[in-house]
Amino acid sequence: MKILIVTQYFYPEDFKCNDMAFDLSARGYDVTVLTGIPNYPSGSFFKGYGLFRKRSEVINGVKVKRALLTPRGKGGGLRLALNYFSWAFFASVRAFFLSLRYRYDAVIVHEISPVTQGIPAVVVRNRQRIPLYFWVLDLWPESLVSAGGVTNTYVLSFFGKMVRWLYNNSDQILISSRGFEQSILEKGDYRNKLIYFPNWAEDVFSEHTDVQIPALPVGFRVMFAGNIGVSQDFDHIMQAALYLKAVKHIKFILIGDGRRKPWVDEFVRENGLQETVYCLGRFPLETMPAFFAAADVMLLSLKDELIFNLTVPAKLQAYMAAGKPVMGMLNGEGAALIAEARCGIAVPAGASRDLADKITELSEMQKSQLCDMGMNGKRYYQNNFTKDLCMDHLVKILEERRGE
Repeated sequence: MKILIVTQYFYPEDFKCNDMAFDLSARGYDVTVLTGIPNYPSGSFFKGYGLFRKRSEVINGVKVKRALLTPRGKGGGLRLALNYFSWAFFASVRAFFLSLRYRYDAVIVHEISPVTQGIPAVVVRNRQRIPLYFWVLDLWPESLVSAGGVTNTYVLSFFGKMVRWLYNNSDQILISSRGFEQSILEKGDYRNKLIYFPNWAEDVFSEHTDVQIPALPVGFRVMFAGNIGVSQDFDHIMQAALYLKAVKHIKFILIGDGRRKPWVDEFVRENGLQETVYCLGRFPLETMPAFFAAADVMLLSLKDELIFNLTVPAKLQAYMAAGKPVMGMLNGEGAALIAEARCGIAVPAGASRDLADKITELSEMQKSQLCDMGMNGKRYYQNNFTKDLCMDHLVKILEERRGE
């Protein structure tokens, strides 16, 4: 079975489509990925890649075709729009010629933002009359409002129509969170197309590692790992850290980078939090299990926005896979999952005082209690979210459609 995966982001960038492509290839499928020139999150082309370098390659048995794009730069509005639309245009052109030269049995869209990456997949689907599986990991146009701050009604209407067109041209719509169902059904009668297909954590989070990491401060370590962005509501995380400024044994350790990191660094300096808040920057994925192992509690937060209330953040599965207790500051699906798995504590989004109080409560618990929370999460993950379970489900979806 020949499968085309369409995604703007692919290895060496770190996204779930990497696992999907490599696993399908290992299972004997003939996999091609139509993607872009890697530039996320740095904003510039990765070393060794460019407009005339490594535009076609084979990685772990997967054929990779890279379409031109404008690199995202520092992520400003205009530059980001150019990045999105340039890839959608050039990838659609390349998709057209791929559809003339090669025959595929199915096309899968890995739809994190932007939703425009679905356009090249529709080109192939309609030319070859093959099933299109649209994996929704980010709701549009809701993301434009919640994460991008876009309020222009013409822009939102344009993307609303594009989303409906993409859903109309999809044979199955895979949703990473059950909460997405409501939003998608408000856009049309797609109930018969919907399939729940959640995220999983990378294998490294379930494996023992001897990777060396920098020495961490001594104390009760509350660790955040991932994108330090607007969506993660660092205003209220830092407010909680300010409430706990005098509690010197509680240490906030931030692993990652993003648009809000300069603001966080400045907040720490201005408020004298250098003894309790440590911004360590970005590290390779393979080092994350070692960092997680050194943490007492993993921190998860999202702003109080409709789209985030419907979302289960992918890092929650990683925290659970690693067997670490979770301290959440979020609403909706993510908070419900923490409660259902009994893997930690969740306070409402934006509740910085509650966050500070619960972190204090966790710091006073016995180690065995924290360990029990972590093991609850790990068991729940192993029963519901492992990569093998998810990929078995995907293969079943593909084969069922193939037999029609």
